[in-house]
Order: sequence, then C-alpha cells, then structure tokens
Amino acid sequence: MSIVAAYAVPHPPLLLPEVGQGEERKLQLTLNAYERAMKEAAELAPETVIVASPHTVMYADYFHIAPGEMASGDFAAFGAPDLRVMADYDGPFAKELAKAASVEGIAAGGVGGRGAALDHGVMVPLSFLEPHTTDFRLVRVGVSGLSPKEHYVFGRCIARVAEELGRRAVFFASGDLSHRLTPDAPRGFAPEGPRFDKACMKYLEEGDFLKLLRMDPAIYQPAAECALRGLWMLAGVLDARALKIKKLSYQGTTGIGYGLVSFKVTREDPRRSFVERYEMLERRAREERRAAEDDYVRLARRAVETIVRTGKLPPVPAELPEEMTGRAGVYVTLTRDGTPRGTYGTFEPSAKSIADEITRNAAHAARNDTHVAPVTEEELDALDITVDVLSEPELVDGADALDPKTYGIIAESRGRKGVMLPAAPGTETAEEQLRAARKKGGIPEDAEIRIWRFTSERHA
Repeated sequence: MSIVAAYAVPHPPLLLPEVGQGEERKLQLTLNAYERAMKEAAELAPETVIVASPHTVMYADYFHIAPGEMASGDFAAFGAPDLRVMADYDGPFAKELAKAASVEGIAAGGVGGRGAALDHGVMVPLSFLEPHTTDFRLVRVGVSGLSPKEHYVFGRCIARVAEELGRRAVFFASGDLSHRLTPDAPRGFAPEGPRFDKACMKYLEEGDFLKLLRMDPAIYQPAAECALRGLWMLAGVLDARALKIKKLSYQGTTGIGYGLVSFKVTREDPRRSFVERYEMLERRAREERRAAEDDYVRLARRAVETIVRTGKLPPVPAELPEEMTGRAGVYVTLTRDGTPRGTYGTFEPSAKSIADEITRNAAHAARNDTHVAPVTEEELDALDITVDVLSEPELVDGADALDPKTYGIIAESRGRKGVMLPAAPGTETAEEQLRAARKKGGIPEDAEIRIWRFTSERHA
C-alpha cells in the first residue's frame, strides 16, 4: 500500500459552527466541498493520515515531525474552548520518516515538539474527517524555510515510508491561500493576492506541479499565504503518480482565499516526476541571472563567495567605476528560493567608498546575520543578491511624508533604530512601514520616534 489520495484544504476555524456562530454560512461553498472531500477520503479507508500544517512547530532548516503517542487541542483561541480534537499518532511512521529524510540529506524529526498541542491547521481538517472515520493514526508534520525542492523531496519520503510500511495513507496539505484579497482583508489588499490565488488554483487543477514549484516569490510573498509550502510537499507525495484531479471549491469572500482540490492516485506514471526538471530550469535561470548582474551585484557576490570559502574579506578592486568611488549607505540582501539568507546594511557610510561598503556589508550578511544560519558553500550557486545604495536620510515630521513604494525609513527612539527599505513586501501603507520599523528596532508601539526617509538605487 502507499498514498491513495491527497487533498489541498484550508483551515479557517470559522467553518466550525461552535466558532462561526452562524458566520460559517458565508463559506457554505467551502463547507459543502469539505464535507465531500472528507467523505471521499474516509471511503478510501486510510490507515494513516498525514497532515502538513504551517501552524505546527516550524524551523528554517528542519522539518518537524510530531513525536509521541497522541496529542489533543482545542479552539479556545477562537472562542470555543469546549471544542476539542484528539488523535493517536503513528509513531513507527514518524520514526521511519525521519530516517528516510536523513538519507536524502534533509534534517527532520521531533525536536522541540514533544507534548505540543494540536494546532488549528491540523484540527480543522480532522474535525471534518472524524465524523466519517476515526479508524486511522495521525502523522503531523510542519513546513520549513527550506527550498521548494527540499519540500518536494520530503514529500517523496512520506510516500516512500507509506509504501515500505505497507500503510494505506492519505495526505492533507492544510493551508489558506492569500490573506490579502480585499481592502477589508485581515492583512489589507495587495494586487499579488488575487494573482497568487488564481495561479495556485490553476496549477493545482491542471496538476502542473512544476509551475507550482517555480512560482515567483515576488508573487507569493506579498500575497501573505500559508499554503504554498505544504503544496510543494503534496507535489512530492504524488511524485510519479497519475492522478484524477478535481477542484472542489474556491472562495475569497472574507478577504482570504480558501481552496479545496482532491488528487486521487490512479496508477504509477514516471513522467510525472518533476524534481529533475525543476533543478534543470532553476540552474538555467540562475545562469541567466548571473550573466545579467551589474558591477554592484558582482562585487557583492565576490565578497560573499570569498568570505564563505576562505573566511577572509577580499580586497576592494584597485580600479573602480566612478560611481563606486563616492560614499553612501549600502544594504546587501541575500536570498535563496525566496527565503532570507542574510541581510546587512549601513544607512550612513562607514567605509571609504561605496565599493568598500558593498564588500564589507555583503560579507557581514553572509556570515554574521544573527537571524539566520551562516551561508554555506553548498548554497553559493543558488543565492540571489540585491544591493541597495541609499541616499542621505532626511528627517521628516511624520507619516504624511512617507510613501513605502518610494522611500525607505529609519525609526529611532532612545538609541534604538529600525530600518525598512523601500518597496518591502507586506508594507503597502506608511502605517505598516512604521510598524515594521518599530518591530525591527525593538521600539515599543507607544514610544515617541523620530523618522528619517531615504531613497534607494537597487541593483539585482
């Protein structure tokens, strides 16, 4: 036996009458689709149910697999403390999954999660499944900050363990789509929100997992979604399998996208294995991006590669383009597959030239950003680098002088400073930009601040 079906499902507690108190009727289409999906899943008689949730224990470089024999949780955080869900874990499956991931070079296991309560990303789908069947054991996994490929490979490990243990299994990718579909959405409106939902549902309905894996971070990051990483895992769970796919529903009436799609396995199909094609296309795209890099980004990349490989800062080239001989603040940002891998910047110049500033800050971003692990040599080819050269900051009177698309800001209070670059994802308004700057600088919401604004010349 192995994976017999997989489902992309949302997890709004609002769907449950005890939480919704009548408001769930706004999502009647989603409710009806959920019932159909779970009845179908129950009829497949799964022995093991695997749920990937973005709200369980999550690490940047590690897939959490819930340990122990059982877990429970309630909806107290959503106003329904008496509504509880309990589940027995499939311990042997969890242990074998950690081993299978290790063989693939992926860190996974139960670190940090012993005794952790079930989260709503798991409880909502189980609340709909359990009226139809309780004759299964649960495997609860988290998503991570790792790449699309690593989520896909981890999904393949799930399918492999199900087959090796002889488990008849069903996989649920629990996650909501964009939280920014309308102006009254919880996170406000972003044009990328509807674009993300439309593309995501299209790729799922068509079974085009390659496009799902290669979705542009510039679309999904501003969309404020929590589903995509679980869907990358779902794609791996269904690796090399022919599928009967059915879009069951999509709604965005509350400003959040809720989509349900079912994938029933019909047979094996080696043509539907995507990781090799993904790697080839990503390698080609990286080569094209590197060929198009300008002097600023090439200088930053040289600094990153040198400090990672040798532990030493490279000398600044003796001959510089004239525009790099001046002085300015510089921010260098490193990402891999859309995931932050290091940032460091100076909003006022601290070196003798822009070139020197780029070199120092790029090396610092690679090795000394305390929010992420240092960049490794294995990552160098996959890094994307941006260099922002800043104008001299000017003091402004307040939020009326700000425009997040045009200006970055520095918020300062009692020696603490928070910096936000222009056009940062998730900052559509001056208020959001100021809130983010306060958070970065550890500045309390009620503290008085001084505000500077600046522009940025971005090189990518």
